[in-house]
Amino acid sequence: MDQAEKLRNVVKIKNQNHKPNARVITITSGKGGAGKSNIAVNLAVQLKKMGKRVLIFDADFGLANVEVMFGSVPRYNLSDLIYRGRNIRDIISEGPMGVGFISGGSGVIGMNNLSGDQIAYLVKSLRELDAMADVILVDTGAGIADNVLEFVMASSEVLLVTTPEPSSLTDSYSLLKTLYHNPNFRRERTSVKVIANKVTSSQEGKNVYDKLSSVVSKFLSGRVDYMGMIPYDMALDRSVRQQKIVSIQVPEANASRAFSVMASNLINNECNEARMYGGIVQFLSWFFAGR
Repeated sequence: MDQAEKLRNVVKIKNQNHKPNARVITITSGKGGAGKSNIAVNLAVQLKKMGKRVLIFDADFGLANVEVMFGSVPRYNLSDLIYRGRNIRDIISEGPMGVGFISGGSGVIGMNNLSGDQIAYLVKSLRELDAMADVILVDTGAGIADNVLEFVMASSEVLLVTTPEPSSLTDSYSLLKTLYHNPNFRRERTSVKVIANKVTSSQEGKNVYDKLSSVVSKFLSGRVDYMGMIPYDMALDRSVRQQKIVSIQVPEANASRAFSVMASNLINNECNEARMYGGIVQFLSWFFAGR
């Protein structure tokens, strides 16, 4: 019995009467430095301001970007849950405004070799997140590393962060190309939305999207949608250096306003879409299915 089948059996048994309702959104980029972690924490704060219960799963293993930006060192991470018997609440740390976050830690690398009992405990624990959060943001690593691709393939909603730099656009296209050529990628169930980051105007943001959308349509016969833009803002740069969140530190900044609009767009899309969100257990099921 392979890893994916073990997980599916556990989910089937333990999830009979469970109705997951957390919305799981994966945030990724084709290269480092595009600003995806910054977008993750600011979207989380803006969603929190709107009354949503928000959790961030920091899946950028080894870099711990979220905890650095929050200025908070977690006591436990996901490996403590899997291997050391900690419960799910133990490994949730609290960031600004009460935004919860889970650090993946290096232990997630060993998920490919989990036993049936460990998978059962992981599913049992993570399914509790659906009752604890309205939105779970998964902040992946960058590029086309295997763990990045697996998290993206597990998601029905993906926010792809890119910048106007030609290398960033090229790397974003390379990520999408690798996904489309992977037999486990289900394009029909995956919504990819582009965020144009560090742009100088709304028009430049739209131009960034148009360039990427054009090549995806022409060479991959695929589709990406436009999520919006985040302008280059000195206030954001200063906040990052101070380990502060610009949406809290300088709410009137251009970047903060853009994050607020983007969070509102996400919520409006959720209200307008006539489909159910699979929750964290369904996300995990797709994650293992890709292995």
